[in-house]
Amino acid sequence: MTEYDNAAAALRAELPLEPTLEDFVRYATLAPNSHNTQPWKFLLAENSVEILPDLTRNCPVVDPDDHHVFVTLGCAAENLLIAANARNRPGEVTVNSDNKNSTIQIATGRGAITDRELCDAIPLRQSTRSEYDGQSLSQSEFEALEKAAAMPGVETLFIADRQKMNGVLEYVIEGNSAQVDDSAFVQELKDWIRFNPNAALEVKDGLFTACSGNPTSPTWLGSFMFERFFTKDAENDKYTKQMQSSSGVVVFVADKESEDGWINVGRSFQRFALQATALGIRHAHLNMPIEVSNIRPEFASWLGIPGRRPDLVIRFGKAPPLPMSLRRPVKEVITQTA
Repeated sequence: MTEYDNAAAALRAELPLEPTLEDFVRYATLAPNSHNTQPWKFLLAENSVEILPDLTRNCPVVDPDDHHVFVTLGCAAENLLIAANARNRPGEVTVNSDNKNSTIQIATGRGAITDRELCDAIPLRQSTRSEYDGQSLSQSEFEALEKAAAMPGVETLFIADRQKMNGVLEYVIEGNSAQVDDSAFVQELKDWIRFNPNAALEVKDGLFTACSGNPTSPTWLGSFMFERFFTKDAENDKYTKQMQSSSGVVVFVADKESEDGWINVGRSFQRFALQATALGIRHAHLNMPIEVSNIRPEFASWLGIPGRRPDLVIRFGKAPPLPMSLRRPVKEVITQTA
């Protein structure tokens, strides 16, 4: 793991005091993204960065309408904006929805420093897919998370009541069961798993098993074990324990079911995730109820938002960190310089 850990640490090196746009892009790529596919491209101009979707790196089975892609782009945009704000180059975000697929432009200027705490959290944030300590958060912690997530065009539904959390879990189990029964879903997931550090270092994407708290193994053995032990019962038991150990759940809902609405969800979620990280609070996705199309409307009605689309289901709580995931080099995600 030494070479892997060194690569992960270099990726998360502190942002320079006088960063280049490439430095801002590096921080943008530390955003969460489905299966760690990194479905983004960056176009650099003199004082701006445009973020474009890379739909060659989407997940057509779990994300057939590219919803997760545009949530991811929102997360990346918010990272870049926060990094610019923290280095006295405050930015302005513009979403261009005129083309077939929306793009995001962040124009940077000069001004007062803000968002320093959130910027410091960017290299520390991770989706921590483990059991948490089961303790409740303080009122001040909840208030800080709610304030951070506040974003025009996005509603957040915080759930900390155990009975209500168990209700969410029922939909998680129903969604997970449907996904594990879908051979195409299982194959897509397996295609993005990296079973050992060498495999992860070779491509610098995908889901490295150690980042989920699972053992590493040679690729042939990991593939063999996955096919025999990735079962509905085992996965449902894992998610039950994870939910029961969590402090709460938050559901993000866009006002508009559109690419720009999904981008806003990503921006809101990223600020939540970074504030959580700054407070020592972990988070992870439990998106099964929103990824299975025939379960999603039932879940929305249960949440009290019939006719709307829940966009993200995130559990949170306190736990030690797991190994950090990798990202592709900045030069590989910059499509060109304008």
